[in-house]
Amino acid sequence: MAKKPEWIIRKEQAKSSTVWLFGLHAVRDALLNPDRKRKRLIVTKNARDKLADALDGVDISPELADARKFPAPLDPGSVHQGVALEVAPLDWGGLRGVVPETGPALVLLLDRVTDPHNVGAILRSAEVFGARAVIAPQRHSVPETGALAKTASGALERQPYVRVGNLSAAMEDLKTLGFQLIGLDGAAETDLAVSLTTAGPRVALVLGAEGPGLREKTRNTCDRLARIPFASDFGSLNVSNAAAVSLYVARERES
Repeated sequence: MAKKPEWIIRKEQAKSSTVWLFGLHAVRDALLNPDRKRKRLIVTKNARDKLADALDGVDISPELADARKFPAPLDPGSVHQGVALEVAPLDWGGLRGVVPETGPALVLLLDRVTDPHNVGAILRSAEVFGARAVIAPQRHSVPETGALAKTASGALERQPYVRVGNLSAAMEDLKTLGFQLIGLDGAAETDLAVSLTTAGPRVALVLGAEGPGLREKTRNTCDRLARIPFASDFGSLNVSNAAAVSLYVARERES
């Protein structure tokens, strides 16, 4: 059977009301998440033994499967490690449901970042560095997928990932909540660390897709633009690496 292109798989999953998570870390954390609505769990005997602690007391009976004929509808290239869990997508309740109205807070916004591996890595970094939410547009972004969840290594279950109807409107909403919006742009004149010194305690970092970067409207909605300084003219960072560096710099100013 020919392998489906990844963009077709993402499109099919976006239309579906459920998502298939796979891999031991992603499934373990989904089983331990009380907010997850679980539909179906397929495991090999080996995977079931490794997940014994997480399976204790969950409201779903695992279906035992042969590793050589694993029946879950996954991309043939998926490294499922003998386990797949069908779930409903998480509902974080929108922007106002995850962003505090007062006090210091760090938020990350993604402008048309469409690679699930990048977004998964960004969610993992956002959790590590204490971001309150990762916000992306409903269209031209990544929905929950198995590849995203596996790359996030459990962070998808704990790190709010909110997809909004209009990114610029969400940015304006953040401004009303007292956030300073800093767009990452390699052509900006000010280094991010310098820009953060006058940004106040509530910051939203805005990152664009690799290549095109921030769209014009997104860039114009930011309060300021800043760059990550490079030691040479060799190119730029992958967007997930840029997110990790930016989050680290933002957290460092508090120490």
